[in-house]
Amino acid sequence: MADEKMTELELLLSYDILTQLTGTMERTGCSAAEIIEQALRQFLHTKREGNSVYLSAPINALVEGLYVENTTISEVRRHGDFGLGTFNHLDGEMLLLDGKVYQIRSDGKVYDVGDDERSPFACVTFFSPDTFDDIRGDSGASDLTGLLDRLIPSLNMLYAIRVDGIFTSVRCRAASRSENYTPLVEATRDQSVFDFDDVKGCLAGFYTPAFMASLNAPGFHLHFLTEDRRHGGHLIDFTLKDARIGIQHVPRLEVGLPVTLDYLTVDLTRDIGEDLEKAEK
Repeated sequence: MADEKMTELELLLSYDILTQLTGTMERTGCSAAEIIEQALRQFLHTKREGNSVYLSAPINALVEGLYVENTTISEVRRHGDFGLGTFNHLDGEMLLLDGKVYQIRSDGKVYDVGDDERSPFACVTFFSPDTFDDIRGDSGASDLTGLLDRLIPSLNMLYAIRVDGIFTSVRCRAASRSENYTPLVEATRDQSVFDFDDVKGCLAGFYTPAFMASLNAPGFHLHFLTEDRRHGGHLIDFTLKDARIGIQHVPRLEVGLPVTLDYLTVDLTRDIGEDLEKAEK
């Protein structure tokens, strides 16, 4: 945790709360004080007005191959200054960072994006982290995932996550422009993969609960952008030296439902779990 002035408190807990607290300690490896602090931060943040995660469309429409929708980048930015997604015709990876939208195409390079460009899927919020945590020393993707599992107090909530740091290596991929109606698992089968070594950059994305899998990619979904804002992609793997993690609990979800004929007539009842897992790897 960042250095903060701490105050000791004595708490009287009901048996039910104590039982839940003990179970969470065993699951996460965190102390009672750490769990209670995270829970209080989350509760206090929940009481703030407004903030939500905005999805421009449910992700199952993207998985079924609907790559052309009418949501403009201007509309996406009205709902957040932080997030990720893609562009019409699956033309690269989207990263929204500090209010600016970046398009990372299949060559691994970053391109400017106009407000009139359109997206079939975007997931954004206004980023205001509740907590910061520092990583010192070498860490890999599994180390970070394990740490994030301990830092988030509940697997049933939405979290926005930003990691700024020095990366020893990063492996990313980016979707290539595809024809509409091509299932996502086919469109992403032969993606371009990029490796970056000894680079400063940022990971940005979300944790989504498993029960929301038809709306958004479940688990941790992160995109990468180099500090010079010239390269990036959908994160596959990495190792880092030092980093700072910002985590924000977001208590609300807003989902846009497109009104295009394609969306209104597509069958979205299929279980997309296996296809989405293959496409996201």
